[in-house]
Amino acid sequence: MTFVSSRYYFATSATVAVVASVGIYSLLSQTAHAESSQPPMAFKGRFGFTSLRLHSVTSVNHNTKRLLFELPDSEARSGLSLTSSLLTVSRPQGSFFPVFRPYTPINKLDDPGFVELMVKKYPNGKASSHLHSLSPGDRMTFLGAIKGFPWTANQFPHIYLLAGGAGITPIYQLIQGILSNPHDRTRMTLVFGGNTEEDLLLREELDGFKKRFPDRFDVIYTVSSSSPNLPSSSSLRTGRITKELLEEVMGSTPGVVDQHNTKVFVCGPPAMEEALTKSRGCMRTSGGEEGVLAQLGFSKNQIYKF
Repeated sequence: MTFVSSRYYFATSATVAVVASVGIYSLLSQTAHAESSQPPMAFKGRFGFTSLRLHSVTSVNHNTKRLLFELPDSEARSGLSLTSSLLTVSRPQGSFFPVFRPYTPINKLDDPGFVELMVKKYPNGKASSHLHSLSPGDRMTFLGAIKGFPWTANQFPHIYLLAGGAGITPIYQLIQGILSNPHDRTRMTLVFGGNTEEDLLLREELDGFKKRFPDRFDVIYTVSSSSPNLPSSSSLRTGRITKELLEEVMGSTPGVVDQHNTKVFVCGPPAMEEALTKSRGCMRTSGGEEGVLAQLGFSKNQIYKF
């Protein structure tokens, strides 16, 4: 009787083991299949040299171009998180050492097969000059992704975005990502400054967002000098991003708002960032002079500079 019971016990155990093994194998197979069905991510979790072929170049204005690079796989995504940038590696002619510069893609991060950069050429910019010299078919080396602000949907009910010139690219990526997420209801107000209207990059796309999401996105443009040859609108102002303009846009006492409910993102030329936030990481100079945002009541923790 004991022998029979033992045989039954071992037979039952073996059956359970086989069934369990089959179940585990099936589960692993399904998991592997699910993972294999996911599109490859070109830069996610990876920091190393990646060479991409330039597909096309589009001139935006006298010093800015859009460059469309092909990912290694036509089904691949960039794998970047929102507010991330890509570190480019340039080898300008006559330069012994490579030049490293971050650029923020302006296409949707889940677009398959490519990444698009908008690059402004500076007079002495080694990286930007190299990028502007590229032609379709040339290759560009990327070292990997640099993460920016860790954005979480609905983290803030309302954010302010202050951009100048080519500094619009990381802010545009954030705007596009928020508005592309049906679960993110964050409201945004952008103040975008440039030397002329020609320098208001991505204006057509930004105006499109304002038209499609009037209750969630607003944009105010300001230029140092307006041009009669380009169309204007009621949202266009003349001058820099000043305390008076921000008071009008934000209200007279925005700092009264709890710092957990309001965030200000800033990206632009050094002079603009200096005026708004003073020295890097500080809200005032050694002499005690406050930046515009500090004068308006915003604390250091409420401000993020790309």
